[in-house]
Amino acid sequence: MPNIDAIAEHLSGKLKAYRADHIEVHLEEAEASAISYRGRELETATRSRDAGGNVRALVNGGWGFVTFNSLENIEKRIEQAVTQARLAGKGKSEFLPVPQANADVKIDAKHDPRRVSLSDKKALLDEYNQALWAVSGLQTTTIGYGDSVRRYILVNSDGSLIRQERADVTLRVNAVAAGNGEVQQSGISMGSRGDFNEIKSLHSKVTETAERAVGLLKAPQAKGGEYTVVLDPVLAGVFVHEAFGHLSEADHIYENPQLKEVMVLGREFGGKHLNIIDDATLDNLRGSYAYDDEGTPGQRVHLITEGKLTGRLHSRETAAKMGEKPSGNARAISFRHPPIVRMGNTFIEPRDVSFNAMIADIKEGIYARNWYGGTTSMEMFTFSAGEAFMIRNGMVEELLRPVVLSGNVFETLKRIDAIGNDLDMNQGGGCGKGGQSPLPVSNGSPHIRIQKCLIGGR
Repeated sequence: MPNIDAIAEHLSGKLKAYRADHIEVHLEEAEASAISYRGRELETATRSRDAGGNVRALVNGGWGFVTFNSLENIEKRIEQAVTQARLAGKGKSEFLPVPQANADVKIDAKHDPRRVSLSDKKALLDEYNQALWAVSGLQTTTIGYGDSVRRYILVNSDGSLIRQERADVTLRVNAVAAGNGEVQQSGISMGSRGDFNEIKSLHSKVTETAERAVGLLKAPQAKGGEYTVVLDPVLAGVFVHEAFGHLSEADHIYENPQLKEVMVLGREFGGKHLNIIDDATLDNLRGSYAYDDEGTPGQRVHLITEGKLTGRLHSRETAAKMGEKPSGNARAISFRHPPIVRMGNTFIEPRDVSFNAMIADIKEGIYARNWYGGTTSMEMFTFSAGEAFMIRNGMVEELLRPVVLSGNVFETLKRIDAIGNDLDMNQGGGCGKGGQSPLPVSNGSPHIRIQKCLIGGR
């Protein structure tokens, strides 16, 4: 079987000969392992390899897309994609050029997961499962571990030939406790850009997760209403990713007239202390990359600057359609999918307020930490915190059952009146969009304080 490097070299410089406005060929090789537990039992333990690619062609505004597992007869796949695009095309192609690139980006994982045997990975997770079940009061548990190392090559009709490697490691642990007819749960989610050591030595955190689930059975429920709410970096990061970040993806904006009227550059969405950024260039984060899957360099995009909307996330096509610049945010989870507009590392920029100063003048409020789940619909959101505490007279007091926060994202951004100095990036998430999940991303924030935040409760 021909290797992907030889195919890429063979195709380089030849794609312009095809009658198309743009052509790109993606070739990929991947190794992965996955281990999962349900309750006390091992559910799966697998190691796999994968290889394949796709061709994407643009003709008269229409796209053709062909995927393949066999690396033979790539020229035939190119012809198929061009034929599809020609059938779909009924107008003018809009696709901005980017500088031609020739690059070879290697992974920089300190502890490559491929060097750890499946049995050693299982042995570590056995210890975590034992730590969970050493806590009494649990009903069930789940553990999910995954790692992957992808090597992929982009060749396009611009003349670019870009080789990239990406490594990813994730671990999710969840504990469900039951008693007196009540059920509560708690979880942690960790990840790294291919460093297996990042998910080692977590025994104490695993134990705390189980103990927290049991402790929530005795915790009271907050009274529903509007509160001054402080979010920890994890929950604030999820909020900015889910509630605002997706609204900043230009394909959503371009295809939705209502959203286009709202997401106007220069519009004020918050105070001068509010800055929101998506940055694919940050070191050693899961949402970082040198080039996106259209060959555009990853960039730092200022979405909100001093409270005003100043940017959005683009592919080369959405940038052309909206008269803006490509931002390097066209990403795909594998060769089986075309690139679409996605986030990288999305976060609220830190300011200078300490946590103690943030809560000092709160007479009665809520401190919400971690996250369990949530939904968004346009500008409306609902999020469940993983745990919560009452704040009374400037002090964090009793544990509460997880609270549900809801509201309008634009109103909520304006109600952020304090931003902390303790930025932390959450590496445990995976983003889903357009049938592509989970995409490695990171999100984060310092602690933030929100006035008049609606909390669901008794």
